Amino acid sequence: MVEPTSKFVVAVVDDDSRTLESLADLLEAAGYGVRLYSSALRAWHHGRWSEIDCLISDVGMPDMSGFELRRLALTVRPELPVILITGRPEFRLQHVSSIEPDRYFEKPFDGQQLLAAIRAALGGARPGGRA
Repeated sequence: MVEPTSKFVVAVVDDDSRTLESLADLLEAAGYGVRLYSSALRAWHHGRWSEIDCLISDVGMPDMSGFELRRLALTVRPELPVILITGRPEFRLQHVSSIEPDRYFEKPFDGQQLLAAIRAALGGARPGGRA
């Protein structure tokens, strides 16, 4: 039997490799385990959802939007914290009612604010997808 990880695992989904690398560096430096996916479809099909503690997804991607990935992820893990990021602010207007303001970031965003949002979203959770 595999022992659950002792640190939180954050999955990052973005079709921009520079954003993936930058977020991986930020999250690893903050002590998080990181899983990177270059597309929403790849994340959906290959993400081990029971092992992910927080999902960060770009909104505008060619294969599936971050909003759609969020919707699908929450069908599998309704309690999963999802943080959306975008370089296109018009997406917020289209989905304003479905987004928690502290879980939506427009690029470029402040890394420390993102880390604070992750900490707040994880709240009393324990690593490994357990509450």
